[in-house]
Amino acid sequence: MRSEAAAGADFESLLRYAQCWEDADVLVDALDVRPGHTCVSIASAGENSLSLLSRSPKRVIAIDLNPAQLAAVELRVAAFRTLTHPELLELIGSRLSDRRLALYGRCRDLLGVDARAFWDRRPDAIAAGIGSAGKFERYFATFRRRVLPLVHRRSTVRKLLTPKNRDERLRFFDECWNSFAWRMLFRVFFSQRLLGFLGRDPSFFRYAEDSVANHLLKRVRHAFVELDPSANPYLTWILTGMHGTALPHALRAENFDAIRANLDRFEVCRSSLEELDEERTGPVDRWNLSDIFEYMSDDNARALFGLIADRSRAGSRVAYWNMIVPRRGETLLPSRLRARHEDSVRLFAQDKAFFYRAFIVEDVC
Repeated sequence: MRSEAAAGADFESLLRYAQCWEDADVLVDALDVRPGHTCVSIASAGENSLSLLSRSPKRVIAIDLNPAQLAAVELRVAAFRTLTHPELLELIGSRLSDRRLALYGRCRDLLGVDARAFWDRRPDAIAAGIGSAGKFERYFATFRRRVLPLVHRRSTVRKLLTPKNRDERLRFFDECWNSFAWRMLFRVFFSQRLLGFLGRDPSFFRYAEDSVANHLLKRVRHAFVELDPSANPYLTWILTGMHGTALPHALRAENFDAIRANLDRFEVCRSSLEELDEERTGPVDRWNLSDIFEYMSDDNARALFGLIADRSRAGSRVAYWNMIVPRRGETLLPSRLRARHEDSVRLFAQDKAFFYRAFIVEDVC
């Protein structure tokens, strides 16, 4: 079975995502990984796959078609092995640093030939923080540097990221942030056309059924009012270019030692889900599917759900996101997948990565 996403986009050299832009807190809660589990996880830049190690599974197999994404994963693994926790945050770009090239030098010998060559060619990206090196992150940097200052001052951004209760957040959003100019520029910059050109691949919106910008505006309100912006690593990075004290799951001090201790259980594999070697994985207990169904037709999604069900151990669980394209295993293949509705709704309400329309947790029947 061929990957539809691979047929429509370049997966050969471009680092699309230098970070994972899905909330690992809800992912780890949803999958409830336990010792003895084998997990398959869409790699992206690696943080969410590494987060699964904090639960001490038997194996985590991080897969991606793009060698640039796997190079990003390899460097994170090397950094977890070699650096202290504060040094890791410096290399990522979560904290200010003037020694990132030296930190990379300490990790370099642990990289494979291809990953080492990828990063050796990009000293400027390393010096800036490897978490800013992707196309998606450059898109946000353009927004932060060129668009946001047209409507909001830095002092307003600082106020947004100051802890407040819900009533205070609502008042600030309505009175200080959600202006006509903000909504207008947001709709232009986060339109499907610009997002496809500067951020994601245009082919990723092939099955979109709604305005990307309108959807994101609704979710921004949720992130600014219902959740606490000061504790949101995704929003903080978009608005400031680093994490500060708001760290994603894999980068928090309390998870560092557990992830490092389990790195020998972590594997990196260049493959699509459709072509993943069943002999290599064996039966799978947990699947982190990112938002892969966003990029495929109903028929191909149904076939992939069937393949996942066939390769799953009894009682296995899958978790994934929908952004613009609604895809659910329980709908497309009801005989094989059963939704965990309460978990899906509860966790989506907590989701700090506010790009998505739904977070879906399902059991394989």
